[in-house]
Amino acid sequence: MTVPRFAAAKREGRKLTMLTAYDFSFAKILDEAGVDSILVGDSLGMVMQGQPNTLPVTVDEIIYHTKCVCRAVQHALVIADLPFPVNHLGVHKTIEMSARILKETGCQAVKLEGGADQAAVIEGLVRAGIPVMGHVGLRPQNVLMMGGYRIQRDAEILLADARAAQDAGAFGLVLEGIPSSLAKEVTTTLLIPTIGIGAGSECDGQVLVLHDMLGLTSGNVPKFAKAFCNLRQSVAAAVQSYCSDVQRGVFPDHQHSYE
Repeated sequence: MTVPRFAAAKREGRKLTMLTAYDFSFAKILDEAGVDSILVGDSLGMVMQGQPNTLPVTVDEIIYHTKCVCRAVQHALVIADLPFPVNHLGVHKTIEMSARILKETGCQAVKLEGGADQAAVIEGLVRAGIPVMGHVGLRPQNVLMMGGYRIQRDAEILLADARAAQDAGAFGLVLEGIPSSLAKEVTTTLLIPTIGIGAGSECDGQVLVLHDMLGLTSGNVPKFAKAFCNLRQSVAAAVQSYCSDVQRGVFPDHQHSYE
């Protein structure tokens, strides 16, 4: 999967699939299973580090995790998030940081949060040869300004942000936390593919946080985050079985021992 092929999927009427990944093992599974794109999201701050939000994630951490993912991937398009506040440091600084991510990891694109307010940054990155995916609607890096993870319903702002990101050269756009009817309007307005997360079924593709999709997340799980299996339960059962076998002296047995 390349950036042009990803963008062309909308014209071909083919739905795009995207999941997050942060390590070699899961990235290899996702890639072999046929996912179109893997996002190394700053969501790693919450699902991998236990942070309350994505704000503490650093460029070095994004680079580390993206390196791990890229070592595993043979087919999927790998996109790395620009962590807070990189894309607010000016066009040249953002180009410098984004180029470092691409050069050190081998990923094919970066994603940044913002629309109209980030048009100059998106344009600068694209002019420098760095493919950019935009992100509008609910923006986790703005969680403090938004007063929490709230559904975004202002159609005028969302449409303006979406058009601005497209006009600046973004090859795709994440729509997060918006009503499905509004996501449909944005999707039909744009020429570039939209990737929904909490934005209904009318987007050109979907993305989920891997740990939510696998049922690994505990506590408050967003309404849109469908668990396609209960891996948390399966892992817990396996660990309990292991502990029991060790405590009863039945593991390791002859089959799992060297003579």
